[in-house]
Amino acid sequence: MKITTTSNRMFSLLVLYDMQTLYFERALDKISDEDAHKRLDTKANHIAWLSGSLVQQRYEIANLLGYSEKQKAAELFKEGKGIQDDTKYPPLSQFLDDWKKISPIVKDLLAKITDQKLDEKFEMMPGMSLTYYELITFIIYREANCIGQIALWRRLLGYDALRYDDM
Repeated sequence: MKITTTSNRMFSLLVLYDMQTLYFERALDKISDEDAHKRLDTKANHIAWLSGSLVQQRYEIANLLGYSEKQKAAELFKEGKGIQDDTKYPPLSQFLDDWKKISPIVKDLLAKITDQKLDEKFEMMPGMSLTYYELITFIIYREANCIGQIALWRRLLGYDALRYDDM
């Protein structure tokens, strides 16, 4: 698939974005909703929380860039809310549906973002300002990190390894 961007700085990030869009879907392949909530006697974030958090992140960047919809489970993840013990998270199929809905929207928004917008600063939280470019770069990094955690959970829970072939 050919990637065209308004800003040259976005090309490599969108290559990674496309890879991670596919890898996330593969990472969840065949994982049961029961297994998605297992923490194996640790305090680690389970697959269900990691999945919802990734979906939330894509919706939040879309919202910053003018899109107004939210994922179905937004209340569980709003304002950077961490994992909640004893909370039953939605089925992975719901997160996948929201992921498939928002991913092409975010890709289009990122492909069209201008250098001027990328250099614009905004207050992320009190006392912390970032440019849009810094935020997008961090988000791409965090997606890879979370997908890697899900890939590790696959192995710990006895599932086949995440497939990285056939891009």
